[in-house]
Amino acid sequence: YWAPGNLDLLLKYIEVTGGNMSLFDSTLHHHLHHASRSGNDYDLTTIFHDTLVDVMPEKAVTVVSNHDTQPLQALEAPVDPWFKPMAYALILLRDGGYPCVFYPDLFGANYKDYGKDGNEYEIWMPAVPKIDKLMQARRDNAYGFQRDYFDHANCVGWTREGDGYHSGCAVVISNGGDGNKTMEIGKWYAGKTLVDLLENHPAEVVIDENGWAEFFSSARSVSVWVEKWY
Repeated sequence: YWAPGNLDLLLKYIEVTGGNMSLFDSTLHHHLHHASRSGNDYDLTTIFHDTLVDVMPEKAVTVVSNHDTQPLQALEAPVDPWFKPMAYALILLRDGGYPCVFYPDLFGANYKDYGKDGNEYEIWMPAVPKIDKLMQARRDNAYGFQRDYFDHANCVGWTREGDGYHSGCAVVISNGGDGNKTMEIGKWYAGKTLVDLLENHPAEVVIDENGWAEFFSSARSVSVWVEKWY
């Protein structure tokens, strides 16, 4: 059920089906598509505005790509490669939604098909860099209470505290220049050192006695900060 920009229609569908259906968050997908095309002109603080995952996360299936949105297909609206690691962080490492990873984003793909002009084109879809690390972070670190810091148009972040069985993480995304974000992750991390699991930023971050620290992101990139294991 694909209705980008029509949240009311999705909510009505969920209502009339008695809450028995989950739906693709097509509006979020289109936000990701437009963010990838707009560079630092896109306001990241609005990425979840009017999305299903924002208002009814338990019924939202979140995607970065699928077989219909890829180039030359019926609902063509691809997310540009430079933004895909950030897009996957936004669906994999937060507490809302049911994220799905598209097979070609994990393994890569190429194919030929015809465009609207009748000509045949060959499409190459490279695997998303470090998507395996993002999936690892989903499995190992995307747990517990979430604090959001969506307070700058070009640099946003959030933290996950973890739970009794898993350590948490801090995520910083920048669609412009180098970014930084002062965020709280929890007092029980006091004195601990966190490093970027994706190795996109070289810093080592030490959490202060109150559970706060300054976290970083390189330009047009994402960093996922997790406990350093010596």
